[in-house]
Amino acid sequence: MFDWIVSLIDRTGYLGIALLMLLENLFPPIPSEVIMPLAGFSAAKGTLSFAGVVASGTIGSLAGAYFWFLIGRWLGLVRLKRFAGRHGCWLTLHPDEIDQAGAFFARHRVLALFLGRLVPAIRSIISVPAGVYDIPIRTFFLWSSLGTALWTLLLASAGYLLQSQYERVSEWLNPVSNVVFAGLALWYLYRVVRFKTPKSS
Repeated sequence: MFDWIVSLIDRTGYLGIALLMLLENLFPPIPSEVIMPLAGFSAAKGTLSFAGVVASGTIGSLAGAYFWFLIGRWLGLVRLKRFAGRHGCWLTLHPDEIDQAGAFFARHRVLALFLGRLVPAIRSIISVPAGVYDIPIRTFFLWSSLGTALWTLLLASAGYLLQSQYERVSEWLNPVSNVVFAGLALWYLYRVVRFKTPKSS
């Protein structure tokens, strides 16, 4: 996976980084923790500018976040709970858990949007409640942009600063990225298998 990402970034540059980060938000087969450090490596080699790397990663990630925001608005609270009631197993989510998440989001919407972009497992799905609870689009983009820009900046900086270790890192990052991907798939399957429908009273 490491070699494929490096090759794609080398061939397509900023567009490839944006596309990878978009896909990472839509369906995370490749975590941003792999994409952006490798983009930072490319900036360190001089093939791309560091500012361009951060900007393209942020734009791609925001595009994916906006997609889930629109899905949330389209679903609405009633439809989302109905969907979770019917297909909760595949979502690994109960309708009552949606209420719990909604109560938290209503109290901390700005903080949730900003900090949610800094948490790997939450980064994509935080956009759905933002849409479901009809957060103003300006508020959504402002705080999502700040959180996303900070996240991509931190990851790209890590890759940039490790430029002297590029070859050594490449030796272990490739198998590690494959393990991360396999681990995410296994975790989801485990959640599906262990999912239990609440007993009706």
